[in-house]
Amino acid sequence: MGLARMALAVVAAGALVTLLVIGARALIGTLSAPSQAERERVSAPATPVGEPDARVPTVRIECLAETCPTVTVRVPGGDVLQHREMSRGEEVNYFEDELDVVVSDGGTVRVTENGLPRPQGEPGARQAFTVRASG
Repeated sequence: MGLARMALAVVAAGALVTLLVIGARALIGTLSAPSQAERERVSAPATPVGEPDARVPTVRIECLAETCPTVTVRVPGGDVLQHREMSRGEEVNYFEDELDVVVSDGGTVRVTENGLPRPQGEPGARQAFTVRASG
C-alpha cells in the first residue's frame, strides 16, 4: 500500500505542476497581448492630413459617461443600425444620407453632425433628431 500512495502522490504532483505551467503561460500571453483598442488603432488605416476626399460621417456619437443609456440610430423607414448602450470612450460613425437619432440621456454623449459639433444635451434629457448628409 505504501507504493500505491507514493504513485498517487507523484501523479497528483505532476498534475499540479502541469496546471501551474498552463496557468502561467495563459497569464503571460494575456499580459503581453495588445489590447483590443491597441489592435484597432494599429490596424486602422491612416488618413493622410489634408486629403480632400476624406469622408466625414453624417453622424458621429461618442460616449462620455461610464455607461451611456440606449442610443438608437436608424435609417428613416429602414434599418435600425444601433439600439444599445455604449461604454465610456466608445465611438460610432455612420455615413448614410439621412439618419434618425434618439439618445436616452443627451448629457452622456458628444454628437457631431457632418463634422460640426451638436450642442450638448441636458443630463437625463432625451434627445431625438434627424441628420442629413451635407452636400
